[in-house]
Amino acid sequence: MKPRRTVLSVPGQVEKMHDKALNSGSDAIMLDLEDSVPVDMKVDARGRIIQSLLSRDWGRKTVLFRMNGLDTPFGYRDLLEVVEAAGPVIDAIVIPKINHPGDVHFVSRMLDGIELNKGWTQRIGIEASIETAVGLEAVSEIARASDRIQTLVFGVADYSASIGARLVSLSGHGEKETEIYPGHRWHFAMSRMVMAAKANGLQAIDAPYGNFKDPEGLKQAAAMACALGYDGKWAIHPDQIDIINQTFSPSPEDIERARKVLDAHHQATIQGLGAVAVEGRMVDQATVRLAGLLWEQARHLGLI
Repeated sequence: MKPRRTVLSVPGQVEKMHDKALNSGSDAIMLDLEDSVPVDMKVDARGRIIQSLLSRDWGRKTVLFRMNGLDTPFGYRDLLEVVEAAGPVIDAIVIPKINHPGDVHFVSRMLDGIELNKGWTQRIGIEASIETAVGLEAVSEIARASDRIQTLVFGVADYSASIGARLVSLSGHGEKETEIYPGHRWHFAMSRMVMAAKANGLQAIDAPYGNFKDPEGLKQAAAMACALGYDGKWAIHPDQIDIINQTFSPSPEDIERARKVLDAHHQATIQGLGAVAVEGRMVDQATVRLAGLLWEQARHLGLI
């Protein structure tokens, strides 16, 4: 799977932003039909996304679009019209506010039918957005609801609303957390989600940071998500891309450390040994797996 260090969210109805996103450093572009699109512009935005997907070369990017929820009159039309028109360009569909694995089943079966009808061999993936208490409670079932699922995405603002958490900033997206809670307020929710993702071989993507004029806050939020095991983070502004990419990229020190671990493991395998020591520290199979994942990420990003 392609890296998704940064997923840049772009309003579907603002086509000029699509070109800026395409030329940005973001790994993935998410053309949005949900929260960033006013109700009276939903249908127009759908058409603009189709036009944008068909008229531009998206080959360098991971291409996503976020449909409206299945509890709206727009969701099923988003799925049907956008996928039928531009399916071969789309890497994955973001399903918002999933509360039940049945939501995933519906989208997956619809994609089955569209792909069969069109004769496409490349399958379109699913990104499952966990944004409510109900969704988090069912996150393990959701994570294994379809082999199309590629990532789980944490939606902090809607999750906050669903549990009645206090609003402490204008955006509701991760700002000023340390002022009201002695620690990381969303540690349990984020850890629960990343556990479900990794147990099912999926990537985990963190919610966006709402204040795009606060680079230090973004850096801290991204670092915490990375430390918890997340693979990337949504961005709502191009100015956030470089910070997020840097945070979720292996550093030269990380790559060198992984190389030492993998080299030591290779030598131990030749000698028929199990765990070995590297610079006075024990290296076992769990460490080797971590080093291997980091090495593959660095290779994919062209860092080695």
